[in-house]
Amino acid sequence: MTFWLVAAVALAVAAAVYAAVLLVRVFRARQLLMDAGVPLRSKALFWAAVLYTVSPVDLVPDPVYLDDIGVLLVALRALHTAVADRPGRSAPP
Repeated sequence: MTFWLVAAVALAVAAAVYAAVLLVRVFRARQLLMDAGVPLRSKALFWAAVLYTVSPVDLVPDPVYLDDIGVLLVALRALHTAVADRPGRSAPP
C-alpha cells in the first residue's frame, strides 16, 4: 500500500513539474504574440491556455495535471505552427 502511495505522489509531482515547464515555455513564446503575422486565433489560444492552466476550474482535478499539460501542448503547437506557416519565417526551437 505504501509503495502505491509513494508512486502516486511521485507521479503527481512529476506531472506538476512538467506542467510548470510547459507554462514557462508558453511564456517564452509570448514574443511571437507581438508579431503581426501571427493570426489572432493563435494568440487567443495562447491566452486561453494560460488562463486554463492557472484557473481553479479544471476538467480533471488538479492533483492530475494531464489536462493542463494537454492544453499547453496544443497552444505551443498552434503558436509554432502559425509562425512556421508564414512565408520567410520558421518556428523557434
